[in-house]
Amino acid sequence: MANENYTRVTEFIFTGLNYNPQLQIFLFLLFLSFCIINLTGNLSIIVLIQIDSHLHTPMYFFLSHLSFVDMCFSSVVSPKMLTDFFVRRKAISFLGCALQQWFFGFFMAAECFLLASMAYDRYVAICNPLLYSVVMSQRFCIQLVVGPYVIGFMNTMTHTTNAFHFPFCGPNVINHFFCDMSPLLSLVCADPRLSKLVVFIVAGAVGVFSGLTIRVSYIYILTTILRICSTDGRRKAFSTCSSHLTSVSILYGTLFFIYVRPSASFSLDLNKVMSVFYTAVIPMLNPLIYSLRNKEVKDAIHRTVAKRKFCRA
Repeated sequence: MANENYTRVTEFIFTGLNYNPQLQIFLFLLFLSFCIINLTGNLSIIVLIQIDSHLHTPMYFFLSHLSFVDMCFSSVVSPKMLTDFFVRRKAISFLGCALQQWFFGFFMAAECFLLASMAYDRYVAICNPLLYSVVMSQRFCIQLVVGPYVIGFMNTMTHTTNAFHFPFCGPNVINHFFCDMSPLLSLVCADPRLSKLVVFIVAGAVGVFSGLTIRVSYIYILTTILRICSTDGRRKAFSTCSSHLTSVSILYGTLFFIYVRPSASFSLDLNKVMSVFYTAVIPMLNPLIYSLRNKEVKDAIHRTVAKRKFCRA
């Protein structure tokens, strides 16, 4: 009943990134370049997979969805972060914050499980190559893509409803550059311990199950590769999953550093820097990793360029 006397919060204020004012233009242009490379790179991967018939395989079907998720994930945070470089009062509406948190949680969980689906695809391709076309049927591939989106939806509904069903009636300053869950829950006018526990369990389940799927898949993959007699055979087998393994290592390494390190070593400024890394840098790196480290993608690029030159001639 006491909550009725509270003044409801209608907007939140970000503290934003901490940086030397002399670096404002440089950092804005740097992050803008990250955003442009992310959008053009991931969109190019999606278009290339659609137009090149050689890439119409389960592996690249998953990659096209990973590129879509990366493109959307970065777009949830980057536009607001860029505009806040030039405004003193970094405000976001209550609804805007809720939507940002909703889409952030959705695409983050979807990406984790898409990487797990890709790991399973590589497991079947390397450990059971003769059954690959049977196991990785079109129907099963669709299920392996729809599943991450469903889990992402369930994850973000849990996160968002747990955070925004509380009254926000006191301070409205979020010590971050986007509506991250931890600083957001510190502003509620109630005891958020149960909600924090629920969020921790759900987020932990997403990380554990997707990470465990990837780890088990790569244990079997590594065991199979080590059994291959020829050096060339081992190199070829490993090259088919090296790009995926690089993406997984970067993403999970960053998330582990942010959310699993001891609280004694917690630093808000360091947390913001690492958050920039996984919201802006990693989505930009994935198309570069899959194009520069993947022979089939490079060959597809060469075929597309050669075809365009031929058409012009």
